[in-house]
Amino acid sequence: MIRKHVDYYVGHLKNDIPAGIVVFLVALPLCLGIALASGAPLFSGLITGIVGGVIVSWASGSQLSVSGPAAGLTVIVLTAIETLGSFDKFLLAVTLAGLIQFALGVLRAGLIGAYFPTSVIKGMLSAIGIILIMKQLPHAIGYDAELEGDETYMPLDAEGTVLDLFRSFGQISVGAVIVSVVAIAIMLAWETAPFKRNRLLSLVPGPLVAVVWGIAYNLITARYFPGLQIVHEHLVQLSEVAGLADFINHFTPPDFSAIWNPDVYVIAVTLAIVASLETLLSLEAVDKLDPLKRVAPTNRELCAQGFGNFLCGLMGGLPMTAVIVRSAANVNAGGRTKVAAFVHGVLLLLSVSFLTWGLNLIPLATLAAVLLLTGYKLAKPALFVEMYRKGLNQLLPFVITIAAILISDLLKGIAIGMVVGLFFVIRANFHAAITLTRDGKNYLLRLQKDVSFLNKALLRRHFDSIDEGGNLIIDGSRARFVDQDILEAINDFVAASRDNGISVEVRNLAGGA
Repeated sequence: MIRKHVDYYVGHLKNDIPAGIVVFLVALPLCLGIALASGAPLFSGLITGIVGGVIVSWASGSQLSVSGPAAGLTVIVLTAIETLGSFDKFLLAVTLAGLIQFALGVLRAGLIGAYFPTSVIKGMLSAIGIILIMKQLPHAIGYDAELEGDETYMPLDAEGTVLDLFRSFGQISVGAVIVSVVAIAIMLAWETAPFKRNRLLSLVPGPLVAVVWGIAYNLITARYFPGLQIVHEHLVQLSEVAGLADFINHFTPPDFSAIWNPDVYVIAVTLAIVASLETLLSLEAVDKLDPLKRVAPTNRELCAQGFGNFLCGLMGGLPMTAVIVRSAANVNAGGRTKVAAFVHGVLLLLSVSFLTWGLNLIPLATLAAVLLLTGYKLAKPALFVEMYRKGLNQLLPFVITIAAILISDLLKGIAIGMVVGLFFVIRANFHAAITLTRDGKNYLLRLQKDVSFLNKALLRRHFDSIDEGGNLIIDGSRARFVDQDILEAINDFVAASRDNGISVEVRNLAGGA
């Protein structure tokens, strides 16, 4: 059996190694950028990418899914660090979230994603996209209120974000604007048909080209046009790592003294639920992209992600999920097995261990450009048009979820969206449970699936619409369950119908008159 597995993976190396290189090139700027957007040390994003590639890829049951820091968690992380007061306390919440996710997998909760309305999930992702855009625009134009280099200027409330956004336009850095605008143009161009059709260019990810552009710009301006140079505070700032042995010395352990803080547990549960949802959605999408049509086990994936988040919390990494952008890049690059994700993780590890000097040349404006485009893709106008065309039962939960998240926070916004979404689901099922059709004086009343006491008012309205002298057939052949209150209402109507000259025939309904 072991030999068979080895042969399987070896047989696909010619596809997986090039795909792993491509995924690494896509993941590197995203790992840094998501850490930037989360208000966390940039090193933490790289740790998560490494754990996702080197360890979680083998623990997962998916052959093509890639795990790492996710844009969908940036809002939670940013808020959580501020709430708990320090990054090491937040790491304790990540560790506990991993244990909760692992328990969800053991308890076979891999189907939880099916219980969240799609409109609410899309609303959550769109809200995150809007927040990403609002919070990354200041970096894209070179604004930092304190000039401390990291993300300390980022406000957490919607009003503060908007005010800071407007203030940032009064302190624009020309160099940062040039870098970010050209970087966005490069990435957009890379997604057009001419670039995709070119065999050589299609092998190079757009975000990597944008990063190279940002580094080249700053090196050239530093020598020839110092007035347009991006200052040091607006570049990536990673601690120098002296090889693989020194890599471990840069881990940040969690602060276990916060174990009695109730906020830690609230954040842990929030992370576990949202990360699990994003993972399961990504897994479903990757299964559809898989050219070999393999289906990944969802419960095993939750266990793998839980184990990964447990390690990330202990090592000083951001929380992780299975991520669709890197997974799709894997599929498009020809990846066939877990080896591709593993190769991407190994390359991240080597780059952190030996190339931090090169990573520190990357302008934050370049990473902001990558995230601005990511935010746009999450909240693109076409999605709003699509939800509008699907009707109010999809549009309202979608829009209300976005508004609630922007006004309050992610967890409250999702809860409000869920309530609105469930209202429309119940209303749709409420009307679908009983149908009445008419042909002249002949009526057909059908009971569909489950008919509970909640449908009694609707049933009575249908009975009131039947004219005197009508012929009514009540058909229960499609009903799997009929509440006793419904049966009593039918029996009462049958008893009273004789006085109204209405003929009633009850078919396939146990307990009906």
